[in-house]
Amino acid sequence: MELYERALGQRREDKNKVYSLHEPQVYCLSKGKDHKKYEFGCKSSIAVTREGGVVVAAISHEKNQHDSRTLDEVLDQIELVADRRPKVAITDRGYRGRQEVNGTEIAVPGVAPKGQNSREQEELRKKFRRRSSIEAVIGHLKKEHRLGVNYLNAAVGATINVVLAAAAWNLRKWMRETAIA
Repeated sequence: MELYERALGQRREDKNKVYSLHEPQVYCLSKGKDHKKYEFGCKSSIAVTREGGVVVAAISHEKNQHDSRTLDEVLDQIELVADRRPKVAITDRGYRGRQEVNGTEIAVPGVAPKGQNSREQEELRKKFRRRSSIEAVIGHLKKEHRLGVNYLNAAVGATINVVLAAAAWNLRKWMRETAIA
């Protein structure tokens, strides 16, 4: 009954609103895009290797927190899966504010530092262009591997859904590479 009372008594400006009675842990994610301003669900983090495009970390977050606060958990999962911690994590601008997390340098695109020659600036641009490939991976996970819709229940179901989508991505990638060889 407490959940129903909370849902009936909530106002527009309240924090921790109830968006779904059967999934009370769901929260609103502001996307900031014209075609889709909001999504409802749980935030997920995906980490991909720089060269191969293999998903090495896939995590669902129970709380709606800023991207920079989710980085510790993602880097821990990468270390668990790959048996080593990355020296540099190339992220998007949502991770601004932290230069280093537990020994991993956080590289965020921005204005090039002064005093660099054109070759160094081009290397930086190339590094950050490679980062944008994660957007395509996330799109494929949502459309082809059912990450966009979760039929499993609760926060555990969201975690299982993300891990299964990442496993399907990696398996498909592996199957394509072995079929060519």
